[in-house]
Amino acid sequence: MTDKKPYGKLIGASLGPGDPELITRRSWAVLQSRARWIYPVKKAEEISYALSIVERGGLAVPADAVELVFPMTRDAEALTKAWIRAAQQTVELLADGRDLVFLVEGDASTFATFGHLARVVRELVPEVEVETIPGVSSFTAAAATAGMPLAEEDETLAIIPAAYGTGVIDHMLDEFDTLILLKVKPLLDEVLELLERRGLLATSCFIEKVGSPEERIVRDLATLKGATVNYLSLLLVQNPKRQRGELRRGCRRRMESENA
Repeated sequence: MTDKKPYGKLIGASLGPGDPELITRRSWAVLQSRARWIYPVKKAEEISYALSIVERGGLAVPADAVELVFPMTRDAEALTKAWIRAAQQTVELLADGRDLVFLVEGDASTFATFGHLARVVRELVPEVEVETIPGVSSFTAAAATAGMPLAEEDETLAIIPAAYGTGVIDHMLDEFDTLILLKVKPLLDEVLELLERRGLLATSCFIEKVGSPEERIVRDLATLKGATVNYLSLLLVQNPKRQRGELRRGCRRRMESENA
């Protein structure tokens, strides 16, 4: 009687938002290891954006790479079935004892499919080891490309999907110096109207598919009204007019007292 072969490790490899030069050395090493690749698609046999990042980096896709389907839908039942199917498929592959590397666009810990997949896999097989490799997120890359620091000294920063709506966004503009709005496509016109009303168009920037060959940066936001944009787009919004309360303990206040 032979001992059962242990499960392989599930690895979430962050690839950055589009530029293969932003892939970390750790993710690059894992991609060239013996680990089998798995990658997300919205529909069967559809092009994977995560996979395209690696291909632009010069790595050939292994013949045994496996796609996992995560449909873009709000149907709770369909989503649940898809997640369970993907997790079961992942467990079956891990049962061979070989490590699996899941390709993640952006950072695997930030609004990424990997976190949920890993959680469901661990629910099915608690002994599976999971490793998450951090990477460059879309919004940090966008800020660097646009030359817009996200936060300086004691400034505040918030990151939310635009789907929370303009009411929430309007409130948060008064609470944070910089607001990052992800997935702005469905509500773009409404958000632009809000920013115009608040006088913040000039201190905001739109970035689409950052780091990819199709990257687009728009600073004149008024030109985007009525336009169709890509799903992989975001808005960086800075509110220099925000009224701040006094810091109880902050670097600025401490430095001023030390220099007095």
